[in-house]
Amino acid sequence: MKHPLSLRRAVLLATSCALLQHGAFVLAAQGEEAAPIAGTRPAMNTLTPQPVADALRDAAMGAAVPSSAASSASAPETASEAQGNVAELMQMIQDAKLSELRTTYNGSYGASLFFYPREVTYYIALFQDKHFWRVIKSADAGRAEAIYAGFVQQTAQLSEVEIQRTLLQAQKSYIEDVIALSEERAKRLQADLEVARSQQAKVNDYQRQTQSEAAALREEKERAQAQLRQVQGQVIQLQRQTEMGLPGLK
Repeated sequence: MKHPLSLRRAVLLATSCALLQHGAFVLAAQGEEAAPIAGTRPAMNTLTPQPVADALRDAAMGAAVPSSAASSASAPETASEAQGNVAELMQMIQDAKLSELRTTYNGSYGASLFFYPREVTYYIALFQDKHFWRVIKSADAGRAEAIYAGFVQQTAQLSEVEIQRTLLQAQKSYIEDVIALSEERAKRLQADLEVARSQQAKVNDYQRQTQSEAAALREEKERAQAQLRQVQGQVIQLQRQTEMGLPGLK
């Protein structure tokens, strides 16, 4: 029994949405364990299969076929082929049998084009962080380049949010550093201000004390001068009395 085309599309859409949501949760959990840094290039021999992407691709392929019998027959074959390409690529990378022709990184996403000289075959890989996402094998150079270009475009789109997050994190860290420096400067200025206020208070007290002492000394000087004038007058008077009647005294 064949299902209408609209029904098959609805089933495909619903299945893909559910698995995409599940895949987002899995990827988010992975990101919490070790959030990738934009622009980080993992070593090729550290890449591992990405089960979420395989599940999404297998589900999409399985929902697209018209009958349940055909779906059950084709899904394992597709999964086996997809997993086979990933495993085959990983093994060939480990054995150093491939030539890396091109690799593009956008954030933690990357696309690579490998060439196997012995069989004149191309392997096109899409990966995120240290996980292979998709691996396509082709003997057609033009098709391989086209797939690689498509993967590169996909990495650029996927990394936009990640790159934006990296930039925002850098800007946030910069602002926090500026705030810390400003707060430290404010503390230093506050300390200088407190020292200045304390010293100013001491200077004011010293000025008042000095002015009081100067005023007291001025009064004492005036009294001393008055006393001096009085003593000098007495000396002159006594001298005149002593010399009274002597020649030359006028």
